[in-house]
Amino acid sequence: MFGRTTTRGFKQNHFYRRFHARYQEESRGKHNYYKYAYIAGASTAGLLSFQTIKTVKLDHAKTDEKLLNDSKKFPLYNQDEVKKHGKSAERIWVTYKDGVYDVTDFISMHPGGDKILLAAGAAVDPFWALYSQHKTDEVLEILEGYRIGRLDVKDVPKAEPDAFSNDPERHPALIVRNAKPFNAESPPSLIGDHFFTPNELFFVRNHLPVPDIKTEDHRLTIETRNGKTIDLSVEELKKGYKSYTIGSVIQCAGNRRADMHQYKKVQGLMWEGTAISNAEWTGVRLRDLLKKAGIDVFDENIKHVHFEGADIDPTGTPYGASIPIEKARGDEVIVAYHMNGVDIPRDHGAPLRVIVPGNVGARQVKWLRKIIVSEKESDSHWQQKDYRAFSPAVNHGDELNWQSVPSIQEYPVQCAICTPAPNIEVDRDDGTVTISGYAWSGGGRGIIRIEISVDEGKTWQSCELQQDEKQDVEHMYSWTLFTAEVPIPADVKKFNIIAKAVDRAYNTQPETASGIWNIRGLIHNAWHRVPVMVKD
Repeated sequence: MFGRTTTRGFKQNHFYRRFHARYQEESRGKHNYYKYAYIAGASTAGLLSFQTIKTVKLDHAKTDEKLLNDSKKFPLYNQDEVKKHGKSAERIWVTYKDGVYDVTDFISMHPGGDKILLAAGAAVDPFWALYSQHKTDEVLEILEGYRIGRLDVKDVPKAEPDAFSNDPERHPALIVRNAKPFNAESPPSLIGDHFFTPNELFFVRNHLPVPDIKTEDHRLTIETRNGKTIDLSVEELKKGYKSYTIGSVIQCAGNRRADMHQYKKVQGLMWEGTAISNAEWTGVRLRDLLKKAGIDVFDENIKHVHFEGADIDPTGTPYGASIPIEKARGDEVIVAYHMNGVDIPRDHGAPLRVIVPGNVGARQVKWLRKIIVSEKESDSHWQQKDYRAFSPAVNHGDELNWQSVPSIQEYPVQCAICTPAPNIEVDRDDGTVTISGYAWSGGGRGIIRIEISVDEGKTWQSCELQQDEKQDVEHMYSWTLFTAEVPIPADVKKFNIIAKAVDRAYNTQPETASGIWNIRGLIHNAWHRVPVMVKD
């Protein structure tokens, strides 16, 4: 590996053990009414950044236990009233089960920092489901100290039935870019907490309503050039073929489109920096399935492999895409049925999804129901028009020549800062700012260097890297996470933190969008800039 590679977690386990040991030691002491704020997210519930842990003692000796136990004595609030106390409000409220809590005074003591604001004005229950350590008597006792009322669950509105009414439930931490169809980014502040993104927090890119497929009824059809087919059940896939597991990123071609839009207007959903996630996928090799169907992957007449999903538009047309046969022959391309060790969730393609490591997400078709080999590329709209990056020199209203460039397959080198958030205020006396983020490059080209600048690129410093221990720089399909401590420049009120990465082929990112702008705002990978405010 290149760079300073660490084990997964960036020493988080070390911080956790030290914190937990101190908590247990205090609990055994004679002053048991003192509790460390092990709540670790009374409002984000478990989404911790242990790198900045602060322990806090809360004295519950004066707590009116009778008042806490008799919840009926608290006023009743409806969900609309709770929503008014979101992260921009003067007082921050959250709910847990039937309780309403004002956690404003706890925010500065929260071991997970500002992640507590992810649940502001809403429920912490979905966050607590990710980390079991919150469901302890100590945590609940601390939380009760902030109770201000009861939640009237009858006032929570019910969704109106429509084409998307059968979509799955989503985690509230996801940053929604479009509700119908559902498209959402992973929360940037949580990216560094998990090398493999939890399924609940994996970004979601849907083009149509989510199919509800019974695994036992699902069939995968493989079609040859002469029209012959074979059909396989999911169970036959699992039992009849050798399984493989691979860590692989999926990144939307429009990731960071909002940045390119700032340079010059583009079309599409305004994705920011986290339409990208990393998971371990388990399934069977595509080439093994093609062989089973009697297909020679070295047949010179076969140029492409098509995929069709079970998500269908109002005209009856399924989502479709294709990849070159050269890619389909590779060891890495699989038809997956597991994501991070469990059945693939509905939003991510249950029961089957093709995983094409190193390629753009648009080719990794979800709810996979059909595979076709062909001498030509898929004629799907999403292959022919929606995911082609070109810069038309045309007048407004002229027809766009989509065929002037090929469809996107491999993604260029990418890098983005996830923390701190843009326009955060830092104290000059702190001296440094802790940053974290991700980098990735298509085609299996591993990341060999990530650099940070705080003086507009005049000087750079290298970052500490975390990479997949099972992969090397010649075959790296997982992302690289990074951290660094950067100095706060002297005598400035505002500065930019800039990040750029270099991959195994020594490709690096352009300074601006000037040379890569395209009308669809695709594959934007210019230097990532995060403005920071300095207070004295």
